Amino acid sequence: MPSAADIIKDSITEFSRLQRWMISVKDTNPETYHSMHDRYIELKVTLSSLGVNLTELDIIKE
Repeated sequence: MPSAADIIKDSITEFSRLQRWMISVKDTNPETYHSMHDRYIELKVTLSSLGVNLTELDIIKE
């Protein structure tokens, strides 16, 4: 079973990657962007509930 630290690390990594992908498709593929946005919100809620300060990590800020 992964530790809380591992879950946080993996979620931060996914959150950062997802935001970069979202930025790259925002203007060219709105459908994909909106699908990614759902995952973005899920990760944002998860990280917030784990006590992670998203101020510096959240570049999309939606």
